[in-house]
Amino acid sequence: MNKITINTSKVEEAIDITYKVQEIVRDSGVRSGFCIVFTLHTTCGLTITENADPDVKRDLLLGLGKISPDRTEYRHFEGNSPAHIKSSLLGVSLLVLIEDNRLVLGRWQGIYFVEFDGPRAGREVVVKVVAT
Repeated sequence: MNKITINTSKVEEAIDITYKVQEIVRDSGVRSGFCIVFTLHTTCGLTITENADPDVKRDLLLGLGKISPDRTEYRHFEGNSPAHIKSSLLGVSLLVLIEDNRLVLGRWQGIYFVEFDGPRAGREVVVKVVAT
């Protein structure tokens, strides 16, 4: 298992981690299999989305903000209930196929770590590469 450490600089942001995950896959030597990408936190998430147009990241955050805005009725004492809800909606893990020692992703797809409760130092994503 390998770890990627991420420092976020904004309250909400989407960070492309495709290159780092691909580097772990390459270094594993696994020709065919899959990898599990998992974050160890409850106020961020992981997703695969377009990595060509930066407006997609902005639109993703805007849309999730409309789905889960801050509300005075929330009782969670830390005040970050919207972040927990967005994390639950996106999910905290991904399964990505590997073929020829490369991630199987579409032309415009990238793997993103999405922060909902930043800025934070030392966010962790673990990657487990499995041969089949």
